[in-house]
Amino acid sequence: MESPIVTRVFRRLFSHETCSRISYRQNLPSRTGVKALRQLRSASTRKRSDDDSARESNWQQRTDLFPQDKSKDFERYPMVTADLLRGRKERPKRVKMLTRDFIEDSLYNPNYGYFSKQVVIFSPGESFDFSKMRDELEFNHILGQRYTDFEDKLDAIAPNETRQLWHTPTELFRPYYGEAIARYLVENYKLFSDPYHDLIIYEMGAGNGTLMLNILDYIQEIYPDIYDRTKFKVIEISSALASLQNSQISRTASSRGHADHVEIINRSIFDWDTYVPKPCYFLALEVFDNFAHDSIRYDPFTEVPMQGNVLIDNNGDFYEFYTREIDPVASRFLRVRDAACSRPFKHPLSGSRVLRTLKARLPFAANLTVPEYIPTRLLQFFDILHNYFPQHRLLTSDFHSLPDTIQGYSAPVVQTRYQRRTVPVSTPFVQQGYFDILFPTNFAVMEDIYRAMTGKLTRISSQEGFLRRWSYPEDTQTQSGENPLLSWYKNASVMTTV
Repeated sequence: MESPIVTRVFRRLFSHETCSRISYRQNLPSRTGVKALRQLRSASTRKRSDDDSARESNWQQRTDLFPQDKSKDFERYPMVTADLLRGRKERPKRVKMLTRDFIEDSLYNPNYGYFSKQVVIFSPGESFDFSKMRDELEFNHILGQRYTDFEDKLDAIAPNETRQLWHTPTELFRPYYGEAIARYLVENYKLFSDPYHDLIIYEMGAGNGTLMLNILDYIQEIYPDIYDRTKFKVIEISSALASLQNSQISRTASSRGHADHVEIINRSIFDWDTYVPKPCYFLALEVFDNFAHDSIRYDPFTEVPMQGNVLIDNNGDFYEFYTREIDPVASRFLRVRDAACSRPFKHPLSGSRVLRTLKARLPFAANLTVPEYIPTRLLQFFDILHNYFPQHRLLTSDFHSLPDTIQGYSAPVVQTRYQRRTVPVSTPFVQQGYFDILFPTNFAVMEDIYRAMTGKLTRISSQEGFLRRWSYPEDTQTQSGENPLLSWYKNASVMTTV
């Protein structure tokens, strides 16, 4: 276990230049309410000419005016991927990798990844009785107390200063949130597939398994004939969460009744190789925000893209480099986005090229533009859906914006918890496994790419709009008329296949 060395690890973390400028928050550990600090702009110590970019093979991202030159190490260290690191029990040193592989390894490595070893998803115990609450303020107070009680019980068993605890709408608003999803699934199933096909539901990243149980409970009670033809399959990359989901099925008599309808598949969706010809529904709720992204910067003069790499030296410190060699995955994403997107989107080359060039010529101006984070893993996920689930219908919900992200376009929030306090940092290159790295989703770009890759039509709505249509709002309405189910997660949207 790593807990005996936690204090030493965090002292070392916060002594790094990239992590030393931090702030704390004492509030509930929501994955959306953080306060990140801006990363220092990388700076050049000399003026550039248009020919300079042509002579440079790579560029070292700098976090101060006097960086340690790691160019020789970058040339010498081997390139690794997240797949190559899966079997490692120790965090790698003396290697380099693409930004997306670093993020993938940090979040999903089986031995030290954030979701594999650190995450605890809050469970409030009994469902909240909103009709007995005066207003949303009282709901916040009760929720805060349940958070404290929940973590106190965990600490009584095994104290942990770095417990990564956060909540989801499924847990906060159970069973009502899950029942809304169930109504959507059943109504669309009746419209498109009943009675010729079974109701097959795939959920990717099922957390505690609560949504699965809420959906099955609802279908069993309201539509018993459809329940008999329902199969619920969870695709879960985390072995720990897969075990938890299996235990949920056998915990109570009512949940044990679902056992014949449930299959827990402990594997990454990106390792999927089974063709599923039948119609099915694919749930991806708050999943895309943790998909690995590539980092791209552009030469401000030539507008040539450069791809981000991270070097990890012998001390475990991180150094960011950009190279002109764009790997096939990132290159394909840029091509597909340019071809598929019919609506304008923000990126580092938006705006006047003249102004951008003049700004780049100023003394101490940056060598490259600010980074753009592109969802290359999302592109690969759409490949999986298209190739292996040709008759799928997708339901996805995620954050279209996040507060106080790090610097860049479509940039993530990077945060951890220490002694029950949220600790945001200003870079994704931090101790692997201890930090949540979550990205906003550009739903317009995602929709255009999904349509181009699958040939399917879609609909986008706010999460509030989706829940107004498919939930019973009176279930979560307080005495004042305020409704936390509808008012929370204002920065979330929903996309469905139509």
